[in-house]
Amino acid sequence: MTTTDSRYPRAKALLQAGGASPAAPAAWRRRSRLQRVLEGARPLLRRPGFMVALFITAFALLAALLPQLLTSFDPYATSPADKLTAPNLVHWFGTDELGRDLYTRVVYGSSLSVQAALLAVGIALLGGLGLGVLSGFAGGRIDALIMRFVDVLLALPGLLLALAIVTAIGFGTIPVAIAVGVGIIPGFARTTRAEVLRVKTLPYVEAARLGGASWGRTLLRHILPNAWGPVAVLATLDFGAAILATAGLSFLGFGAAPPAAEWGTLIANGRHFLITAPWVSLLPGLFVVAVVFSLNHIARTLEEIQR
Repeated sequence: MTTTDSRYPRAKALLQAGGASPAAPAAWRRRSRLQRVLEGARPLLRRPGFMVALFITAFALLAALLPQLLTSFDPYATSPADKLTAPNLVHWFGTDELGRDLYTRVVYGSSLSVQAALLAVGIALLGGLGLGVLSGFAGGRIDALIMRFVDVLLALPGLLLALAIVTAIGFGTIPVAIAVGVGIIPGFARTTRAEVLRVKTLPYVEAARLGGASWGRTLLRHILPNAWGPVAVLATLDFGAAILATAGLSFLGFGAAPPAAEWGTLIANGRHFLITAPWVSLLPGLFVVAVVFSLNHIARTLEEIQR
């Protein structure tokens, strides 16, 4: 036995007595995996910037899942007597033109904004992953045809393409998410294709094929797991871009209808009060910027670790 035995004296005694428990090797494997995760996370815990970014992102996700834990106000309760109140100890972000607590509306707006961004990234991930895998794995004319289609999508500005799609399919959170997701498919397709082409030529893939593995098994067991890293980093990076894009479309009036609390809509509502009450647009905008910057920082840090 290795040094691992000293950590499991009871298991070692059972082995020596010929009555080893079958659960002991599984426990060792679980402990080994946990140790690898902790060792990989230790350098990240020493980076203050990464921890701040992780906290802001976790706060936004918690606000999207359980907003009632972060505020006691009703996001839709109006109070005309308190309209356009400056930030104070009661209303941390102040109030809007109807006296609604702005911090509460930002917290509850996380649900719609994060859901829209997740849907957009999910659409882009599925579409881009499928196109990229097919293009890189098949090669030849199929590769050329798919890449020319992707090049056409890349030639169109993302926001313009999203505007065209959302105008065609209608307004609302889900149409905005679909439009943004289609707009970011080309980036996923090109990244996936590049990784599939790189991994496909590695020795262990060729060895699997020589060993009799089918192309489907080789793709699922060897190519996709090893090509997933850069795609996951891109998904984290594009999650922030999707938040900005959905907020931008909501700012232009294509998102959820009032009085729904959505980050882009909240910023748009305050544009009429930039002189008299700048916090109505400024504070929700700064919150969105903080979340997007945090996601970008997390993605860049993960990319550095992979290198």
